[in-house]
Amino acid sequence: MSHTSETATSLPASPAQRALDRIAGIAIAVAAAALLGLVVVQGWQVFTRYVLNDSPSWTEPVTLLLLATAMSLGAAAGVHTRRHFGFFLLHDHVRPGIRRAIDVLAALIVAAIGMVLAYWSARLLLDGLDIRAAGANLPQSINYLPLSLGGALMALFAAHQLVQAVAPPQHAAPQAPPQEGDL
Repeated sequence: MSHTSETATSLPASPAQRALDRIAGIAIAVAAAALLGLVVVQGWQVFTRYVLNDSPSWTEPVTLLLLATAMSLGAAAGVHTRRHFGFFLLHDHVRPGIRRAIDVLAALIVAAIGMVLAYWSARLLLDGLDIRAAGANLPQSINYLPLSLGGALMALFAAHQLVQAVAPPQHAAPQAPPQEGDL
């Protein structure tokens, strides 16, 4: 766990933090609902294919949409809670100045990835809105909608983490002096 999130729990949450917490909670709820929907749709697919011998054509495009939704919004929530890929062992064993630089760099990288996902997914979504998906009355490009939303949320959450990383500490928790082997 990073130093930033450890001290953030001891401070009262700002209105921005509470709003982002609510947005992340909604993203998790939608992702969970998409996973449940995925189970229902795939269960129906298996039942109709093997029991009724009459497989519906709409299950595949709906499954892909639900999978993209669960993955994208779940990943965005992971950025908010800082449960994404990171070098936390290194982060926890460096001096505060280097730790802050790592926090800034990580937030910048995640924000850039989120913005790229949001922009290009939105472009792909708009490019295919007039093409119908095979088997379902949905646009061919509908799967890019959750990718775009997830990317935008990743960028939003990372931007907030960037602001936290560059802001002066509200109250500094007592730090252990650097130990041998710390950078």
